[in-house]
Amino acid sequence: MEKSEEQVYALYRRMLDGWNRRDAVLMAAQFEPNGNSIGFDGSQMAGQAEISAVLQQMFAQHATPPFVHKLKEIRFLTPDVALLQAIVGMVPPGKSGLEPALNAVQTIVAHRRDGLWRVSQLQNTPAAMHGQPQLVQQMTAELSAVLEADKELK
Repeated sequence: MEKSEEQVYALYRRMLDGWNRRDAVLMAAQFEPNGNSIGFDGSQMAGQAEISAVLQQMFAQHATPPFVHKLKEIRFLTPDVALLQAIVGMVPPGKSGLEPALNAVQTIVAHRRDGLWRVSQLQNTPAAMHGQPQLVQQMTAELSAVLEADKELK
């Protein structure tokens, strides 16, 4: 991976780390001040302050499972704008495996300003793959391999 790709991927991992730690401030800090987030359910949050506030409330009210992710692509639209796409899954509380209904495709648009990469837009799209259960199984298998590798490293 090139240096810029590594920086964009590190940004994405910090954003996920905020979610996985249930740390709304950490997750929101990865966004530009006017960045946007579109959730799994289609909900929209605009700006770091709203992202932080909504996530704080969500984390307080719900046992949000952590993300398991697999990077699919990083593409530069300009030297200072990148598109990252990954697949994600979640292991619900009390379960040992991924719940396929929670699989999603995540896309971020990252922007570098003054040498610092931040998320401009996060899109979290459910991966229902209507009428194509084999694609859901394939995605779940890919993410399960990541989950197993993570367990082996710990």
